[in-house]
Amino acid sequence: MQVIYDITDWLWANVIGYTLLGVGLYFTIRLKFPQVKHFFRAIRTMKKSVQGDDGGVSGFGTLMAALGGQLGTGSLVGVSSALFIGGPGAIFWMWMTALFGMIVSFSETVLGQAFRVKDKDGNYQGGPAYYIEKGLRNKPLAIIISFLYVLGIGIAIASIQTNSIANAFTGVVNIHPIIPGIIVVILAFLVTIGGMQRLANVSTFIVPLMVVVYFSVVLYIVIINFAYIPTIFGAIFESAFTGKSAVGGVVGWTVAEAFRSGVARGMFSNDAGNGSAAIMHASADVKHPVDQGFLGMIGTFITTIIICTATALAILMTGSLESGQDGILLLQTAFGSVLGSLGSWIVFFAMFLFGFTTLLADMHYGESNLTYIFKEKKKIPILVFRVVLAMILVLASVVKLNVIWAAVDLILGMIVFINVLSLMLLFKYVRYIYQHYFREVERGNENPRWDYDLDITKISLSDVDNPHYKKVTKNSVEI
Repeated sequence: MQVIYDITDWLWANVIGYTLLGVGLYFTIRLKFPQVKHFFRAIRTMKKSVQGDDGGVSGFGTLMAALGGQLGTGSLVGVSSALFIGGPGAIFWMWMTALFGMIVSFSETVLGQAFRVKDKDGNYQGGPAYYIEKGLRNKPLAIIISFLYVLGIGIAIASIQTNSIANAFTGVVNIHPIIPGIIVVILAFLVTIGGMQRLANVSTFIVPLMVVVYFSVVLYIVIINFAYIPTIFGAIFESAFTGKSAVGGVVGWTVAEAFRSGVARGMFSNDAGNGSAAIMHASADVKHPVDQGFLGMIGTFITTIIICTATALAILMTGSLESGQDGILLLQTAFGSVLGSLGSWIVFFAMFLFGFTTLLADMHYGESNLTYIFKEKKKIPILVFRVVLAMILVLASVVKLNVIWAAVDLILGMIVFINVLSLMLLFKYVRYIYQHYFREVERGNENPRWDYDLDITKISLSDVDNPHYKKVTKNSVEI
């Protein structure tokens, strides 16, 4: 097991972290900082995307479903683990991951929309496997990343959700963790068997509610500890570049630990770079891929800049980092120090709701990639996946968290490397679609429409007004 820890530490600290931030910076410069320039347009797009364009799954619904997948353990346990391993400086690198990750999420979402297909049931399927196969013409690599999604997200990350929910419950009630683990698994399968529409409906109800409640509680903790804000932010910046910090009475984190844990957990919190949110966003009925790309961008902002920062402030302001606790127990210690036993219960309910919606999304990602691999023969593989996953999720409720994290970091590292490399090679399509959208806006069309029958790989990308592009359409694909 120590070998796996060493490999993942080296990968994230020396390869993946720099690659993810470098690609995000490159995309940001090439598109001229759209996450800043078009931030308020993205907010307006979110407001007007409540209904699906053709009566299908709405852009807002898929954003909530994607947020359900992003706002789970990464925003609570991920932040706690990042602080425990890398100190306050890890939060700075989480912010950097979010800033440049916003444009990475935008690009993934745009490609997910542009290369999606409609299955025989009338549902849209998309994501990295689809844009790797169709954009790069590399089906073997697409199949490899699909298997990694099934293992890394459909199983490993899903296991973190049941583990964290079970441990949060045992933090307030003296009960064996396997019992809440079983209950969560049953509830999750009742939702997922209803398909993407039910998942979007459940997430649309739960996600806004839990964000408001959780943020309100953290805001209370911040207000009563308001005098510590300059010290906390000073410690975050100092620790990011020197490894030193007096926050919580703990000294000794290294810059490498701050960088590695901040980038790894930052990416884990918002999915930027791993492409999973693109799978969810591909199912939305919207007029233009850029519209959904903006929603993908906003999802990254909400998860890391808002929720992860709130979680970090709650832990640092209460001095709970010196408790020696890790994961969800560290956050319960922070809330409990201010609100007593009520604080532990609040964290449990937050973890249950955050973790539950994430579990739903993770299961969807697993099944979506099985659908890609097996196509019309998907029924038996998905049935086997559900049975095996149910057993693993129950067992995960009693496994040590660091063991699951090791598996997640290793598999996610491989996924991010493949996906980010693919994004670099496919960036020309993102740029073309982006230019098409704003050329229409400049002409006075505030609601540009994209031709989803277009096979973008067969047209000249030098001119967004190419009059012949509509003559080149996709081959029909059934899955």
